[in-house]
Amino acid sequence: MGRGSGGGRRDTGQVAVEYLGFIPVLLIVGLAGVQIGAVAYAAEQAGTAARAGARAASLGRSAQEACARAVSGGIDVSCSSGGGGDSVTVTATVRIPTVVWDLGDATKSATMPRDH
Repeated sequence: MGRGSGGGRRDTGQVAVEYLGFIPVLLIVGLAGVQIGAVAYAAEQAGTAARAGARAASLGRSAQEACARAVSGGIDVSCSSGGGGDSVTVTATVRIPTVVWDLGDATKSATMPRDH
């Protein structure tokens, strides 16, 4: 009886300490998931802006203005257009929101035929 009864008392706080040690790991994994979502969102917004800018440029309108209108509020986008002949290419760059890590910019390009 002496050996089995004393062991339970010494282990009463062990589970709580193990959970406290695991919380930082869960927090980092959760924040990494949010950061991945921010990367995907920025890439999607850059693609939308590039397509809208290319369509506007193919019609002879301002690609930068169309890019700015195509993204959600609060997102800064810069577009550059190029190409020659029968097509126009617009490249849109969106800053990836920083949650944990600064991952730079998301860049997408779109090409459209010129509308004559």
